[in-house]
Amino acid sequence: MNPLRSDSASPRQATGRREGLVLMLGSSLTIMGAVMVAPVLPKLGAEFGPLQSHADMLVPLVVTGPALAIAVCAPLAGWLADRVGRKNLLILATLLYAVLGALPAVLDNLPTIVGIRLLFGAAEAAVMTCCATLIADYWHGEERMRYINRQVVTIGLVGALFFVVGGAMGEHSWRQPFLLYLLPLLLVPVMMKVLWEPAASRQPVDRPEEGRVAILPVVIGYLLILCGMILSFVVPIQAPILLVGLGVTSSTMIGLSAGLSLLATLGGSLAWPLLRRRIGIAGCNALLLTLLGLGLWLLMRGQSYNAVLLAVLIHGLGAGLLVPNAMAPVMNALSARTRGRGLGGFTSCLYFGQFVSPLVVALLSARSGDLRLSIQWLAFASVVSALVWALAGLQARRKAATRTFGSSHS
Repeated sequence: MNPLRSDSASPRQATGRREGLVLMLGSSLTIMGAVMVAPVLPKLGAEFGPLQSHADMLVPLVVTGPALAIAVCAPLAGWLADRVGRKNLLILATLLYAVLGALPAVLDNLPTIVGIRLLFGAAEAAVMTCCATLIADYWHGEERMRYINRQVVTIGLVGALFFVVGGAMGEHSWRQPFLLYLLPLLLVPVMMKVLWEPAASRQPVDRPEEGRVAILPVVIGYLLILCGMILSFVVPIQAPILLVGLGVTSSTMIGLSAGLSLLATLGGSLAWPLLRRRIGIAGCNALLLTLLGLGLWLLMRGQSYNAVLLAVLIHGLGAGLLVPNAMAPVMNALSARTRGRGLGGFTSCLYFGQFVSPLVVALLSARSGDLRLSIQWLAFASVVSALVWALAGLQARRKAATRTFGSSHS
């Protein structure tokens, strides 16, 4: 493990499990932003629908609005992280996250709630960007890869927990789940004590050798996470619609399909370290895009509840591989001085993909006249992309083998 120097002390400082635990918990705040509120949307609609015009459009924004705010604000958060430091921005953003997250519990105006949720999304963007940047600052090589994977797994586990807790608290009132956003206040003093500002994040601007960025891996990572999120969010958004069309109207059965998708995503994330070592980044990209495409094709073809569950399972495994496999090359391509901005851009693409996924499906459905056909087109695009990545991976392995063979005979 490479020690890094703190800006507040001269001795070199080694990074341990305490920093990792704090950053994993901080990262999990990003999934809490949506899962705790989603179960109470029907109650929100029932309370404000009769009183507020356009409530049918405003109520969904309580969940989707923060994703749009993250997509817009994450690059700014990354720029600030590079300018003012990661630790201080993370602490301030966590405080704002808690206060803005809980505020709707005491509000009685739907447009105001939506506005607060947009500001909440801006704070969430800073939290996610700073946590990812500090992971890249604190660890290197295989250790960094492990913490990237732990971050994704922790987000999934916490998301599953708070989806259940938020739904249970929302049984009595739509306001109660919002109070859970006060929990991160307990994390703030721990962040202040455990985390430290890397000296590498404050390098002089006039040292260009420290600021070089490998542009191509960053651009490819941005495109991969953007397109991958468009494909990943087809299932959680469109599967309930297809299930209702098959006559499955039980909220419990629809919820079970969502739970299976989450478990499959966790399974993919847990399998990623082994798969990456065996088949490499390009091979994992080919595999995850194949799984996403196959899952969408089975979803489009499914004529029974069990067939949809199989599609959700396969699709979820691919979705679980996506984030760590797209993020790792971007982290490695960025310099310490540009890491905040670079990962801010990655976060923006991730959430923008989530936000536009239903819009892409709606656009394709408008052209084709059929939801299933639009999903089929996306499945085809995913499989074609998988073939491109497979060929790229084979070509890279062939070149590496040629260099190894040449060096051994020189």
